[in-house]
Amino acid sequence: MQIPGETVTRKNFPFYFHAQFLLAITFYTLISFQSYSQICPPNIDFETGTFDHWTCYTGNVSAAGGVNTIYLSPSNGPVPNQHTMYSSSTGELDYFGGFPVSCPNGSGHSIKLGNNTGGGQAEGISYEFTIPAGQNVYSLIYHYAVVFQDPNHEIFQQPRLEIEVTNITDNSVLNCSSFTFIPFGNILPGFFLSPNQQDTTNVWCKDWSAVSINLNNNAGKTIRLFFKTADCTFTRHFGYAYLDVNSECSSEFVGATYCPDDAFINVTAPFGYQSYTWYNSNFSQTLGNSQSIFFNPPPPVGTVIAVQVEPYSGYGCRDTLYAKLIDTLTVFSNAGKDTLSCNGTKVQIGANPKPGLAYSWDPPTGLSDAHIANPRAGPNITTTYVLTTSSAGGGCPARDSVIVTASTIDTSIRVLGKLAYCITGMDSTVFFVSPTDSIQWLKDNFPINNQHNVRYRANQSGSYRAILYNDDGCVAITGEKTVVIEAPRPGIMYPVEYAVVNYQHQLKARDFGIGVEWSPGTFLSSTNSVTPLFNGTTDKLYTIVIETAAGCVTVDTQLVKVFKEVKFYVPSGFTPNLDGLNDYLKPIPVGMKEFKYFRVYNRWGQLVFDLKDDPRGWNGMIDGKPQSSQVVVWMAEGVGINDVIYRQKGTATLIR
Repeated sequence: MQIPGETVTRKNFPFYFHAQFLLAITFYTLISFQSYSQICPPNIDFETGTFDHWTCYTGNVSAAGGVNTIYLSPSNGPVPNQHTMYSSSTGELDYFGGFPVSCPNGSGHSIKLGNNTGGGQAEGISYEFTIPAGQNVYSLIYHYAVVFQDPNHEIFQQPRLEIEVTNITDNSVLNCSSFTFIPFGNILPGFFLSPNQQDTTNVWCKDWSAVSINLNNNAGKTIRLFFKTADCTFTRHFGYAYLDVNSECSSEFVGATYCPDDAFINVTAPFGYQSYTWYNSNFSQTLGNSQSIFFNPPPPVGTVIAVQVEPYSGYGCRDTLYAKLIDTLTVFSNAGKDTLSCNGTKVQIGANPKPGLAYSWDPPTGLSDAHIANPRAGPNITTTYVLTTSSAGGGCPARDSVIVTASTIDTSIRVLGKLAYCITGMDSTVFFVSPTDSIQWLKDNFPINNQHNVRYRANQSGSYRAILYNDDGCVAITGEKTVVIEAPRPGIMYPVEYAVVNYQHQLKARDFGIGVEWSPGTFLSSTNSVTPLFNGTTDKLYTIVIETAAGCVTVDTQLVKVFKEVKFYVPSGFTPNLDGLNDYLKPIPVGMKEFKYFRVYNRWGQLVFDLKDDPRGWNGMIDGKPQSSQVVVWMAEGVGINDVIYRQKGTATLIR
């Protein structure tokens, strides 16, 4: 499905929204002097925590011929990172705007449309409903928050939020209810520059704002709400929005209906207009100039008041709204359904708050806030909470109660034996948990078949824990314990070490255990070091016992040969016949801390080998061809441990 954008020209406004209507749809219109309330269409407020009854779309955006076009197709449900549902309990804040991702209107769920990844993506959601027959006074209130990058492209290339409200029955767009947010230039009041920028492009934000849609005189007609977001057409810059719809579909002002015993009342006009002017019924008296008006004491029943709302210049429709103040308010208290708190976990009680009402819970113990409609409760013992709900003016108190059952599962896990041991020993690991109604043991987070007892013996390395259940309906999980069952490593013989009399020579054992023991201790600086110093006068063979944390033991060996002086020791002959014995000619640099070179020349002075080319030594070949028996000359140079430069040469016989 192709949903065209709008052809726009730049206007001389600080932040351009191409629209017939921006905030003027933020009203509770009362054309007659009657009070109405309606039942909202199912899940239009997202309160099931799903996108049921909403149609989700994904697509892309492009610009051609100076026109921005959003292409959307149904996605058969929400798409991760493009249609995101939030619960009011999340507490998460938008990274750029710092405002809550869940609408602060008291609802349980809100959504995010789009993301901050760019890519030329577009997203949408739509909802269709039919206004009940006879309901000629009808309005919807929704809330939005907006985050945009402003890359200063041409206006038809910018990121955007588009909102369309369409009377499908009459095939007409409700002009004062359909508009487009486009970041362009400076920002209208209410938008602010984010302190957290993603790159060098400015990010502008608008905190949650309330908007209402006037659907008066449309009884029996089908209406479609369509929200769309899109990145810039160059695919680099993003735009996204948060959305929510109120749980009440009513055309009344907050406070227009009040209690007979209220000491005072507040009447509040919709959010989002530049100015408000309140009048009496015949406009002969100005009553106030703010969004809310306060009456103390309340005026006589049946008093009619009006408010003239003025939108931001060029961004909506001026309107005059009316309300008839009557003392017929009935307050209902809703403490919610009885619920279960497991191991002190706080659970939500109550219901969404309603404007103009005050809330108080008793007792306050275990509550996150005893003066809101829907606190979170986590009592230590089973508790009955009583909610008193009254009008903000103090009248019409009503009460309801809820039982929060406190249930606790002991999640401790006890260990008998060792968590780390060697398979050759007699050790083991046994876990215990406290008795409960049902137990499931896990290894590496996978259930272990038929292991449901309070006791479990671990016979494999891995991470272990248990899921615990009780008859109250609580589920808990223990902490995790890691078992290491080792097999000993095979012992090895280290390469021969060559030392010089009267000079220290460092030895090195394998380093994989928690303890090491050299034996015998003769000529060593330490028998418990991985890197002891040898200073001896005769050859010595050592055994090195290495023990791991699990108790496994490995025995290695090390032969140390001792020479009387620092020098290169080179054999007088070698037999390169591939029998594994004396196949290579190479030096043994004894007491050398730096090896510079070892080179071999034939009797004509030709360089036939350089050790840097093959550290194994010379194999008696030149360019891959075996050489015949002959005497060759070798030369070597290095720096000794005494900082003396040693240069040596000699001869060796190649024997075939």
